Amino acid sequence: MNNRDPFNLRRIPGPALSILQSRASNLGEHLARGANKAAEVGRNVLQEVSNEAAASMSSYAPNFQNGPTQRHPEQWQSAQSKYAPSTSSSGNGISETVSGLFGGEKKDGLPMYKDKPFSYPGSRRKVAWWKQKRTVAAVLTTFAVISWWFGILSPLSYFTRDEAPATQKTESKTSWFGGGGGAALDWNSRAQKVKEAFKLSFDGYNKYAWGHDEFHPVSKGKRQMVPNGMGWIIVDALDTMMIMNLTDEVAQARQWIHHNLTYDQDHDVNTFETTIRMLGGLLSAHYLSNRVEETYAMVDDDLGDDLYIEKATDLADRLLGAYETTSGVPLASVNLHTQLGIPSHADGGASSTAEATTLQLEMKYLANLTGENNYWEHAEHVMQVVDDNNAKDGLVPIFIYADSGNFRGENIRLGSRGDSYYEYLIKQFLQTSQQEPVYQAMWNETLAGVKKNLITYSAPSNFTVLAERPNGLGGKLSPKMDHLVCFMPGTIALAATGGLPLNQAKAQPNWGPRQDEDMRLAEELMNTCWGMYKTSPIGLAGEITHFNLHDPPLMYEEFTADNRPTPPAAFDTSGLGDEFVGHEDFMIKGADAHNLQRPETIESLFYMWRITGDEKYRNWGWEMFESFVKWTAVEDGTGYTSLTSVLTTPPPQKDNMESFWLAETLKYFYLLFSPTDILPLTDVVFNTEAHAFPRFQLGKLFKTGWERKPRDTNGKLLESPNPKVETRADDAAAKQTPTLEKIVVPDPAGQTPEPKAGKAEEPAAAAAPEAEKPLQAEAGRDPVTGKEAAEGPQVVQA
Repeated sequence: MNNRDPFNLRRIPGPALSILQSRASNLGEHLARGANKAAEVGRNVLQEVSNEAAASMSSYAPNFQNGPTQRHPEQWQSAQSKYAPSTSSSGNGISETVSGLFGGEKKDGLPMYKDKPFSYPGSRRKVAWWKQKRTVAAVLTTFAVISWWFGILSPLSYFTRDEAPATQKTESKTSWFGGGGGAALDWNSRAQKVKEAFKLSFDGYNKYAWGHDEFHPVSKGKRQMVPNGMGWIIVDALDTMMIMNLTDEVAQARQWIHHNLTYDQDHDVNTFETTIRMLGGLLSAHYLSNRVEETYAMVDDDLGDDLYIEKATDLADRLLGAYETTSGVPLASVNLHTQLGIPSHADGGASSTAEATTLQLEMKYLANLTGENNYWEHAEHVMQVVDDNNAKDGLVPIFIYADSGNFRGENIRLGSRGDSYYEYLIKQFLQTSQQEPVYQAMWNETLAGVKKNLITYSAPSNFTVLAERPNGLGGKLSPKMDHLVCFMPGTIALAATGGLPLNQAKAQPNWGPRQDEDMRLAEELMNTCWGMYKTSPIGLAGEITHFNLHDPPLMYEEFTADNRPTPPAAFDTSGLGDEFVGHEDFMIKGADAHNLQRPETIESLFYMWRITGDEKYRNWGWEMFESFVKWTAVEDGTGYTSLTSVLTTPPPQKDNMESFWLAETLKYFYLLFSPTDILPLTDVVFNTEAHAFPRFQLGKLFKTGWERKPRDTNGKLLESPNPKVETRADDAAAKQTPTLEKIVVPDPAGQTPEPKAGKAEEPAAAAAPEAEKPLQAEAGRDPVTGKEAAEGPQVVQA
């Protein structure tokens, strides 16, 4: 990769970056005019010197023996470039270019060091060396060569120059002239490129869809999810703007939130998505603007410091209606005006387990800010209900009935509808400064269960795969990984170290062989997630990847740390697609080949870099960012879009920008390339939408309001050793799936509970078992209403 051309604009000019090129061309013309003026001054100086000097110019050539001064070599040469910089300037190209910049045709230009010296009659007067024409020419020529080489005189230099001085640099393998030993990568300038990409996306939204919940950058379409808008993009992207110090954008967003945003709307919204994106976004913005020592895009207006927390409290009060069920497990949706919960319109009315258990960080932080216990108690009680179901090996089915609190079916996966349950276990432990050990115990149990039941290896190259058990832990292993699963490497590393750098974590008294094993697993899964990008011909992963497995599957617990399978070392340095070493193990099916600009892999790269300090994770992230810029950029420069297929070159564009592109993906890219003292992992936890909350102490007001029921040495409940899995008469999917225990829990009053909302619970349509349902049906559900999305691009679940 050539750092003088990080977006590949010189070699592959494309209409997708036409706006960047036009801006660069204008700046190039301006610089060229300046260069001509400088040349004219130089000629005048030479003329004055010639009038004084009667001697001919010296015949020696400028001395380039030691090479140019390495002031900012990272501006032009990357460690990953396959093109070594030239060690000679004797070719006609560079010399004639520089001569042209300083005065037209070569015959009229300054003589270069490769040219023969002109002959002049001798002089008896000795001219000072600094007044000799040849010396001046050499100085000017040297300056011109260095300027061109550094990109100062290049028409595209505007987009490859450094925007800020580097504070973190990494020694690369390529020296100034390609001989090894010294060029440094300027990661701050790369963070600046991410900031520019964010601005490009947000400017397009601002121009064509401001105030709307959806933006379709190709067609310039827009749509509201509720009549007056939810602030879906504005609120979700708000803390990213603040971290990037985009003051003007933050000021505009604050005005819109104050004057236009209201949550008193008679409309159903998805409880989970509204909590993580809207409530989380407002709480993070409040934290960054009020409760940190650093200044994040401080705005001087008359809207007050409580703008965000007031909106957050109003929204949370409306969301609490979803928790008013017999079990306390929240319903899938809630009407914001009536504050009545509404069961899912699919899945037999069951709630997603991940959705019901990924509300706790937000509600607990709001309770900490306001001192109101009800937010804490509602969210905390859900965790008790789920744990009391006694999931085997800590692995929970992906659906749960809100009225009874029992699981529906036995589908076990860490992808869609299962993922963030596990994520929030360890993050709840860290959020309250490790004062609630119950959540660490639950995490440890689940990670042991993952190793025992779900970790296997691909064939023939032995990549580590986190598979699924769609028919329960006793059923067949499914060699499938959603892109969503790639949150797991970073989360495992975070759990093992508590967010400390690895060298510090290893010095802690609680570090032992289990933590070493967990870190190795995190690294192995990170390799696999990176391979999901490398196996695509465009360097971007599909929504789902399948794997070829050994027959019978090789399971994690069959091996020790000394003989565990590993992929070939060459996979990292190999090319894309069929050139990727190990591509035979990966399979992206046509129906799963879309790319929604998801954040999970870059999220884990961010955690792995912060914790291990291994530079390869930053390099992988930069390659990913280049692929996003190259392939998802909209033709007229109004932003970036999702893709229909990563198997086609060029990939067809989907005409949809998810809010998590701004809220998560670009934020994690920016943090990956930025100094590590921005939002240290020991100070904050990120919710599942990448919104930053502070760690805090429980204090006198809050405590863990529940305890785990007694268990035997195998982790089973003493009073009820089998998981509570419920089968209902109208649950077609559950009837086709064998269950571990069939329990129907009646309402305490002896009646079947009615939904809190005025709507009757809809029976599930006869369908294939959950294992056979395509993910698109889940991803296509409107995150606000919880209903199946209409035709056209829609926002999908985070």
